[in-house]
Amino acid sequence: MPHRLLAALLIAATLGLGSARAQDAAAPFDGDLARLSEILGTLHYLRGICGNNEGAKWRNEMQALVDAETPSGERRARMISSFNRGYNGFQQTYRTCTPAADIAIRRYLEEGSKISRDLTARYAN
Repeated sequence: MPHRLLAALLIAATLGLGSARAQDAAAPFDGDLARLSEILGTLHYLRGICGNNEGAKWRNEMQALVDAETPSGERRARMISSFNRGYNGFQQTYRTCTPAADIAIRRYLEEGSKISRDLTARYAN
């Protein structure tokens, strides 16, 4: 499942979802990008405490998403804020890996994959 999310992110990055518009203008998919950023922050934290030995994988995925989208100003700040919200929200709740954390990981991987697929299908012509 993580490979599907990664593949979808790379497809979206390769196709440059936001290259044809002004950098600071709101895009119709900004809400989805914010949610995806939040999911990446959540996965960065939870996969770390659950011993998946992925290091900075999910942080790097977030950086790849920002690099592909090339937002500036407020759009960039919102994406980064969403990532941090996902990370910090779960950091306050989980100090160790639990069965509930494993379930959350699976659910967020599924949701992130769906968002990535939907974004690619809708906006990457």
